[in-house]
Amino acid sequence: MTEVERFFRRLVHQLAATDPGRLRRPVPLDEIYRDILPYRTNRRALQLDTSEEYELVLLRLCAGEGSLVETEPEEARARFSQELRSPNPDLDVLRSFEDVQVTIRPEPLMRALEPEGEPEPLLVLGASQFDELPGVSEAYLPEAGGASEQPDEETVPTEADPLAGEISPSCSYCGGSLPANRAVNFCPHCGQSQTQVLCPECRSEVEPGWRHCVNCGAAVGEG
Repeated sequence: MTEVERFFRRLVHQLAATDPGRLRRPVPLDEIYRDILPYRTNRRALQLDTSEEYELVLLRLCAGEGSLVETEPEEARARFSQELRSPNPDLDVLRSFEDVQVTIRPEPLMRALEPEGEPEPLLVLGASQFDELPGVSEAYLPEAGGASEQPDEETVPTEADPLAGEISPSCSYCGGSLPANRAVNFCPHCGQSQTQVLCPECRSEVEPGWRHCVNCGAAVGEG
């Protein structure tokens, strides 16, 4: 996965967790780096050490690398692309245009919403036939416990689970069922991290031990 692809995937997951409807609408460029995916709270997930690296990756994304997004106006996209051809790109070009809009392309969007590390047949059941986004459509949600590794056994769910009295866990973001018999790092429906702590107000990443969000100041821990 390239730095641009990682940035794009993180952007998709942040939007899916806060307002899934925005995944299909243009998003202001300045809102991406200021509110949706600010460097200071996403640097570890993006694996970027400096703000300059962050802005360079964002510039590459908006210039059209990987055909992941559409950038409007075209004049801005062309200017971003031209600047990237320079030996020392001027990163201030990201702020040189007013009202730059970034629209996520449909096919990369569907790929970004697929859970990582799963075989393709298990990801989306007939995804091309659904207009709704994975993690939002009830038709997409698999049964609790995930797909069986033994295809010869019965796969039809029963009314009650005779094996245990515990309730299957669910994703705190989309409410989808999570496998109860394995470690789960990401939700298989919306792709949101199940180990990462997010601010309850602005959904920015919160590091262990923090009592308040560095983005909006909301209380996020005891004390």
